Amino acid sequence: MEQRSLGRSGHQSSVLIYGAAALAEVDQDTADASIQLALDAGINHFDVAASYGDAELRLGPWMPDLRSRIFLATKTGLRDRDHAWAQINRSLERLGTDRLDLIQVHAVGDLAELDLVTGPGGSLEAVVRARDEGLASAVGITRESIYI
Repeated sequence: MEQRSLGRSGHQSSVLIYGAAALAEVDQDTADASIQLALDAGINHFDVAASYGDAELRLGPWMPDLRSRIFLATKTGLRDRDHAWAQINRSLERLGTDRLDLIQVHAVGDLAELDLVTGPGGSLEAVVRARDEGLASAVGITRESIYI
């Protein structure tokens, strides 16, 4: 699997990313088979979100052996600081890890929503706090998906 440097992170990330939304509604055996296929293919970058059903729970059992070998990103879709902070901590618990490589405010769709998440008391404060407290190495904001 081809790898490329991921920004300033220093991580050599596989050019294909494992989108864990696929694990939202599957049992652990199905998740295990899917994750193993991704690893066998050389994928070392896993992307999940709190809103992806049971996906964080399906990845969690893999973390003791896998965490040091992958780039792990999750997201919060909540818009206020306190609820986002609680969700970030819940994600860490569900994933069975004490740190993330990336935590993002998820699916920001327009400028009004961007103002909400970046303003006082917005969820970006929780994401930055996670980075400042060593729970995440990097922070980001994703745009709402557009389907054509």
